[in-house]
Amino acid sequence: MQLLAQEEYGLRCLLQVAQHRGEAPLSIQTVAESEGLSPEYAAKLMRALRKADLVVSTRGSAGGYRLARPAADITAWEVIGALGGSFFGDEFCESHPGQLRDCVHSTACSIRGLWRSVEGAVRSVLERVTLAELMREENDLVRWIGAAGETPPAEVR
Repeated sequence: MQLLAQEEYGLRCLLQVAQHRGEAPLSIQTVAESEGLSPEYAAKLMRALRKADLVVSTRGSAGGYRLARPAADITAWEVIGALGGSFFGDEFCESHPGQLRDCVHSTACSIRGLWRSVEGAVRSVLERVTLAELMREENDLVRWIGAAGETPPAEVR
């Protein structure tokens, strides 16, 4: 169970689009430069986000990306799902059988239960956090998450 670079960078690229205040769409070049990524990698991530209907694209020399919905309607969990899926997929156990062909804990595995519970807790937080919340200052976001997701103040940075 881990957050891959693809999910981290994809979330950061989407946040760049969410924070963009101009009328023109945000270009791949601008997204890539802002995040220290190659334009090719940023384009790959933005394609995945477009396929998940999180952004819309405009072609051409003045083209780029805009959010498909308001930032307050896009959750971090949706973004993670669009870029890689769950932290603990069904194939997880299949890839850890030890020296055997199949895991010796194929039924009633308490460890699998642990990982599924951890994923549930992570998912619960990520489903509450939207792009609008991610525009907050770091300490404000940490306090808000720690307060069990109480309604955020009207001002979002």
